[in-house]
Amino acid sequence: MSLQVASINSGSNGNCYYIGNDTDAVLVDAGISCREVEKRMRRIGLSMQKVKAIFISHEHGDHIKGVDVLSRRFGLPVYLTEKMQRYVKVDGSLVRYYSPAEPVLIGDVTVTAFPKFHDAIDPHSFVVSHSGTHVGVFTDIGIHCAQVIEFFRKCHACFLEANYDEAMLENGRYPYHLKNRIRGGHGHLSNRQALELFCAHRPEFMSHLFLSHLSRDNNDPQLVSDLFAPHAGNTQVVVASRYSESAVYHISGTGSTVVPGARLSQASLF
Repeated sequence: MSLQVASINSGSNGNCYYIGNDTDAVLVDAGISCREVEKRMRRIGLSMQKVKAIFISHEHGDHIKGVDVLSRRFGLPVYLTEKMQRYVKVDGSLVRYYSPAEPVLIGDVTVTAFPKFHDAIDPHSFVVSHSGTHVGVFTDIGIHCAQVIEFFRKCHACFLEANYDEAMLENGRYPYHLKNRIRGGHGHLSNRQALELFCAHRPEFMSHLFLSHLSRDNNDPQLVSDLFAPHAGNTQVVVASRYSESAVYHISGTGSTVVPGARLSQASLF
């Protein structure tokens, strides 16, 4: 059985990713409103009834904006760390905890967290697995550390941060301290850093790479798409949008496809 994956939104204006099988699914982060999550999922044929939990990577607003309303509306448990809890508004009865390298079973789907380098309280990345198929969500990472590399090598598909183009950031309007925060070891991953990880550590079975969390001001979807194209090989590279949901993809250890009938447009890519 494959995993269905989609980016509901990806960027500093809000992040939310759907990963699940035919019966059970999780959302990684909920940084857009409950109404937008429902609307966008409905447009691509995904049902909130399959969603059994929300996993929070860290407490920044673009990852938690919609979690309180969304979790209460659908009675969804919200998984985070104890250190993170005081910074995330959510009904206490719905709070659950995860710990690094301790798999959490959600129906037939397993979610494994591991720490990442980011300027937040106890931030984590995730790998969502089912029947030997693994999908990573690696965004908001300052560097591709040993754990990122280890888990990336296991992924059949991955949402990987490509936040900024180095020249655009350097020559852009951001103040110097913010530029240093972004490109520092606890900020975000650049296009070049993401490409280095991809080229050096991509497993031969990786079917899809979803370039994620692009900066509005310091990146360009066509630029990063063109950067990765010569190196993609058998991996389909998709640029996740900050304005719209993606298509739904079926990911499995034996290959992957776009779900028939799923909407795939220029807007959903860029």
